[in-house]
Parts: sequence; C-alpha cells; structure tokens
Amino acid sequence: MLATININNSRLTVDFSKPLDISIVMSDSSQNPLAWYLEKPQIYPVQLGDWVGRVSQGAAVNFNNISFNPHAHGTHTECLGHITKAFYSVNDALKSFFFMAEVITISPVLIGQDYLLPLAAITQKLKGKTPSAVVIRTLPNTISKISQKYTNTNWPYLDHKAAEFLRDLGVEHLLIDLPSVDKEKDNGALLAHKAFWNIPEAPRENATITEFIYVKDTIKDGPYVLNLQVAPFKNDASPSRPVLYEIAD
Repeated sequence: MLATININNSRLTVDFSKPLDISIVMSDSSQNPLAWYLEKPQIYPVQLGDWVGRVSQGAAVNFNNISFNPHAHGTHTECLGHITKAFYSVNDALKSFFFMAEVITISPVLIGQDYLLPLAAITQKLKGKTPSAVVIRTLPNTISKISQKYTNTNWPYLDHKAAEFLRDLGVEHLLIDLPSVDKEKDNGALLAHKAFWNIPEAPRENATITEFIYVKDTIKDGPYVLNLQVAPFKNDASPSRPVLYEIAD
C-alpha cells in the first residue's frame, strides 16, 4: 500500500505493505536474549484456587501473567529517566511516531581490551546527513544476536564522543543492536547515555535510545522511514517495536 506522508517538511512515498521489523521477540524460552545478569522472562497462567488460566487445562481462555525486565530481555526504548533522579516516562518522551532514519553498519574497533564504535566511523557512514533517527547495525551481524546471552561478555559500545556528535547533529532517536550504548561494566559512568541525553547540562526529554534490536543483512544501509512504538508503560523504559519502511523512488 503506497502512501504519501509528510516528515520534517518532506513529502515521501512509502510502501506500508512491506514493513521491516527490527525488533526481537520476547519469549519464555531459553532462546530469549539476555543481559544484565537476569534469567529469561516468565510467561505463566494465572492460578486462582483450582482454576488455571489455560485452555488446555479446562479454562475458557488463556490468561497469562508476564514477568520481564525491559532492559534485559529484548528490544526496548528508554528515555533520560533511565539515569536521572527525577522521574521521566518513556511514554511521555515520544510525542510522534514516524521519523526519518538512517541505517548504518559499523565494525567495532579494538582499543585496549574493549571494542568501540568510534566517532570516525559514525561520521564517515552518515556522510553529512542529518536524520532524526540513526539505526546502528554492528558487525559481525549473525542471527545469534536474537538469542545472545550477553552477561559478562564486555560487548562493544558507543564512544561517548560519537554520542555527543549524534546529539549535536540533532539526532533524537538512537537505535543499536546491543544491550546498551555503554560498556557493560563502567562503574556507573554511562558516558554515552549522558552525552546523548546531554545530562546534566541541558537534558533532552524527548530523545530516546532503543537497544537490543536486530537489523537483518537484507536491510541495506541508507534512508528509511522509522515507525517507533512503545508499549504504554509509565516507566523509564518499555518494550518496543521499531519498524522501518523503504522510501519509494
């Protein structure tokens, strides 16, 4: 279904019948990706006395509780409330849901004992473009990302100077295929988070960071329309489903 939409004062033709979902499914399974030292999510039927909320056990409906952590269990979007004393809700941070996005692919660079996504690589890939959202795919880009157990792996992370550059460029929404834009164990420094949200100097309340995405190799680098939706939780972070759409010529 082709439709013409206005984004950032530009009229774009988009085929909404061909969504490119870059989220990871959350499941009560050993295949669910994990980070931050937690076990898998739990999805289980409510039990009220002898009644069990499962059709296979005689109930009229399936009626499940779900226990999960948005930061540790899959694709999620977070706001600056993730690292501030004051409360901010990601549900309030997103006022609109369609953005011009640029997909870029970065090879982490080994510096000391860490793999970094450096400023030079970010600037080279963006080539002077100024999108509202940047989607970072890291290499290698194996299918194992959708079930990776990241705890105690010292994953690659974004150089805080690159986060500063994206902030100053006017990028409002940063998406990455890692559990965090920051180093797994940094003693709470959170340099990339703080740089992108401009904390404490001038906090950007409407900027978001989306982590734990997966961008298939079939999705080429370049411009897309991004639809970024979160579950309406009043929390610093929420499970999310970012979807890309190709822009018709």
